[in-house]
Amino acid sequence: MNNILEVRSLNKSYGNFSLADVSFDIPKGYIMGFIGPNGAGKTTTIKSILNMINYQSGEIKLFGQDSKADLMNEQIGVVTDSPLYVDDWTMADVEAAVSLFYRKWDSKTYAELLQKFGIEKKKKVKELSRGMKVKLMIAVALSHEAKLLILDEPTSGLDPVTRDELCSMLSDFVTDEKSILFSTHITEDLEKIADYITFILNGRIVYSGPKEDLLEKYVLVKGGLSDITSDQKKMIMGLREHSTGFDGMTESANIGKFKNLLIEPITLDEIIIYMSKEGKL
Repeated sequence: MNNILEVRSLNKSYGNFSLADVSFDIPKGYIMGFIGPNGAGKTTTIKSILNMINYQSGEIKLFGQDSKADLMNEQIGVVTDSPLYVDDWTMADVEAAVSLFYRKWDSKTYAELLQKFGIEKKKKVKELSRGMKVKLMIAVALSHEAKLLILDEPTSGLDPVTRDELCSMLSDFVTDEKSILFSTHITEDLEKIADYITFILNGRIVYSGPKEDLLEKYVLVKGGLSDITSDQKKMIMGLREHSTGFDGMTESANIGKFKNLLIEPITLDEIIIYMSKEGKL
């Protein structure tokens, strides 16, 4: 069993929105970035993986077993944009509450991580900064021998220094037996540490594979409005025209057909923007 998470043909409908045949895998020992615009289906997919909502059809396997099997959640650490702990709890109160849910809870590891992160055990949750709250959730996740970390927008609102520190922690977490699913809008973080990217758009997976393959598949095209031909326009995705020229995205295979225009490497952020305008990959 080489995959730590397998999602197969996941379907879930909410009024006018639906996940449609969502499928992807996370191999052991890797970080997968989960990207897409707001409302694309990232949180719904994560909630399905965590059995927080019921889905209509599909299959989710964790560690080679059905995700609904007993004790599956013990091997998962969840880090969100804000902790679900009571504001007046101290760090000791947090441990007393969450340790009840994990058979492999390690108080020594928890204490060591709090010290490493500079979090005083007597402090209350409400007294922690935004970054410290994220570190607290990571400390909890790493104190019960989690093998899969699922992160849902944990770095939004954090300063660059704190984000860089957290990305280093996440890289250190990954081993041959541990993986991360990292959902975030801050694609710079994923460009630093992600091995794989899964891109969801309008409830459908439009790409899932190695990050470098996605970044190499497309390029950014720029130029003046008078420089582009009608045939070239047809090969550009998410074409944006403005007073000083145009920009858009095309497949790297088309570079030879754009010799009169400026070609630049593309970022994950730009891929999301152009794909969202185009509506497809």
